[in-house]
Amino acid sequence: MRSTRGLALAAAAAALALIAPAAAPAAVTRPVVITGPAAAVTITTATLTGRVNPRGRATTYFFQIGTTRAYGGATAVTSAGAGRARVAAAGAVSGLGPNTRYHYRLVAHSPAGTTRGADRTFRTPRQPLGLALAATPNPVALGAPTTLAGTLSGTGNAGRAVRLQQNAFPFTAGFANAGNPQLTDAAGHFAFPVVSVALTTQYRVIVSGRPAVASPVVTVAPLVALTTKVSRHRVVRGHRVRFSGKVRPAIVIPMVIQKRGRHGLWRNIATTVSRPAGDHATYGKSVRIRRGGLFRVFAAASNGMFAPNLGRTVRLHTHR
Repeated sequence: MRSTRGLALAAAAAALALIAPAAAPAAVTRPVVITGPAAAVTITTATLTGRVNPRGRATTYFFQIGTTRAYGGATAVTSAGAGRARVAAAGAVSGLGPNTRYHYRLVAHSPAGTTRGADRTFRTPRQPLGLALAATPNPVALGAPTTLAGTLSGTGNAGRAVRLQQNAFPFTAGFANAGNPQLTDAAGHFAFPVVSVALTTQYRVIVSGRPAVASPVVTVAPLVALTTKVSRHRVVRGHRVRFSGKVRPAIVIPMVIQKRGRHGLWRNIATTVSRPAGDHATYGKSVRIRRGGLFRVFAAASNGMFAPNLGRTVRLHTHR
């Protein structure tokens, strides 16, 4: 049996326990974040960096990004672990626009809560100007029009003066201005109509000022124009058929008579040349026909002044 003194001490201890404050709960330990600088910034991509301290809780992080503090975009959610030391954070972004200022910040989350880092900014580089050019149609009918159209791309491409230049065959005179300059539209587009292409001509477009830019050279070639006639469509085997016609321009051009063979391949069966005759040239060639089929005349135009062309296809029938 306890003594009277022991019972008194126990009672006093119990009374003190009732009036003593309860132990304080563990402090809330949200993750600590530091938004770092943007790295490897290009016209369309960047890598966002920062530091995260999980403070002993399983933590994930991501970066918010946009052209304002409202952001609107985010990188993929990534684990930062559950340690108590700072770890590096990184997020790759793409699809950015050139010469654009972006806001971003690092955000970390754990069971203890969410921490948002400070807002930072970076600017993507200016996109260098570049010119694309194409001719439609190309090649063209002799003396027919074409259109040289293209796009000036890059930062500051709208409302820029562009000028068409040309260099005609044999391309020894050098490029000279053709017509008046034009201003690119809001998207950098432009178009130069060319009323007539009389012989093969090189074209390019230039942008003067700083920086000066020139497009790749586009060569537009007019097609040789020719007609095709045959002396008969039905011929005794082994007899001759005369191929003839007119050619423009009025110059000497190699002419090749072809026959379609097996598998659709064309083979040369005779050759001649055109002969100038006023404002055009003429040609004529008699060919021995041993078997009927499809025939055509090919104007070779091998000197580069004009584009080669084909006459119409004719069918010849043979009989005994």
